[in-house]
Amino acid sequence: MGGADARIVRNTALVILALVALRLVAAAVTPITFDEAYYWMWSRNLAGGYYDHPPMVAYVIRAGTMIAGDTELGVRLVSILLALPMSYAIYRSAAILFGGARVAATSAILLNVTLLASVGTLIVTPDAPLLVASSFVLFFLAKVLETGRGAWWLAVGVAVGAALLSKYTAMFFGAAILIWLASVPKLRPWFLSPWPYLGGLVALALFSPVILWNADHQWVSFAKQLGRAKIEDFRPVFIAELIPTQIAFATPLVFILGAMGLHALTWHRAGALASRVLIETMFWTIVVYFVWHSLHARVEANWFAPVYPPFVLAAAAAGNLVQWKPRTRRLADFCLRWAAPTGIVMFAALIVQANTGWLSGYRRDATVRSVGVGWRELAAGIEAERARNGATCVLAPDYGTTGWLAFYLPRGTCVVQQNQRIRWVNMPEPDPRLLAGKLLYVDELRGEGHSALNDLFAKVTQIAQLQRKRGPLVIETYGIDLLEGARGDVLDRSPPPETR
Repeated sequence: MGGADARIVRNTALVILALVALRLVAAAVTPITFDEAYYWMWSRNLAGGYYDHPPMVAYVIRAGTMIAGDTELGVRLVSILLALPMSYAIYRSAAILFGGARVAATSAILLNVTLLASVGTLIVTPDAPLLVASSFVLFFLAKVLETGRGAWWLAVGVAVGAALLSKYTAMFFGAAILIWLASVPKLRPWFLSPWPYLGGLVALALFSPVILWNADHQWVSFAKQLGRAKIEDFRPVFIAELIPTQIAFATPLVFILGAMGLHALTWHRAGALASRVLIETMFWTIVVYFVWHSLHARVEANWFAPVYPPFVLAAAAAGNLVQWKPRTRRLADFCLRWAAPTGIVMFAALIVQANTGWLSGYRRDATVRSVGVGWRELAAGIEAERARNGATCVLAPDYGTTGWLAFYLPRGTCVVQQNQRIRWVNMPEPDPRLLAGKLLYVDELRGEGHSALNDLFAKVTQIAQLQRKRGPLVIETYGIDLLEGARGDVLDRSPPPETR
């Protein structure tokens, strides 16, 4: 490695370390989201699968809380640190597929400044480990291409297996790999080799705990996720959301570079055929599915996580390799120069806004309900009411409120979601003695009340109305009901709709 390349590697490492440190600070000061609180509850009861997703997110959170405790930082610690091996995988993938330290460094930095990576590794969801695993799928496939050694297919299998343990979206990697091998003549002999099939068996073996868990639970998780978009539910309005949300999540300048790169790979023949086709198949196979899905149901912006590794490689190729005409060259140079500062500013602004509401003048925004600002103070008020009234358990109507209550109430407090018991099938059943006494029911204040509770309990009394606030903004008002005299089983044990 020459002096210039060594300097690029050193500077890239310093930039990525600084970005990871920034995320760690943000993680420590930002209250957890309701999804994170829910997955944190999973992590306290590890299993081979869960109602909503495979188990990797629970493993990641459990590892972090073993180091930093049941805190906001502990929940997020390992997810954020996984950005370091992710960055290495992206750097090496770009170096192999397109050559040169500059395009490799650009790829690693561009991925880290996207909101999908910066916020997506800070806010721990199944997409965080999926993004990391997807980076290694790309890296190990690049090693197959570089070395021609069959043993690298076993590493591909490990990466795909880890991706499958993160989210079911990873199943599309199999199709992408098959298309890649079939589309590049020099790669077709791999179809006659045992190595790709052995890699597939490795992936299947890693995924097998999820299959076994589903088999034991009426295939409920598969039915829930694979049945999201139904052909009869044709609602093309959702497709209009795809590009605007991806411009935001990729950040505008990275999005422009990525789009230019995908165009260049196809029409300018940027890079070798096998490299170009690998990027295109890893990107378009999943994107085509989500476009189809959006014709029937909403596609959340973070679901595109597995396409970001090939997307940033295309962006780096656009900025460093393609011979553009002068006007287009100026656009590429502008994006390349300002993409990282823009992404960092967007990340910092989002964290400040989520925690304070300053940037919107304390008005509502997209973060206000999902981030648990104000929950620590709200939980203190709920605990005071629980203790004052002698309630032995706190009930909630949804998984988000249940997760927040469990995280912010004193440890050991009985907290139970009254319905949708399939979500908690991996957890021990609550002590019947705790459900036999006085209970608190915590829900957003509703004008129509809770008629089902009136049927289930002899006495339902609203004892308080408590607010969750961000600065002067009231986010939600919660009604606190005291429940007495249960007439039957407190918990609604109706089977989930997927198994009816």
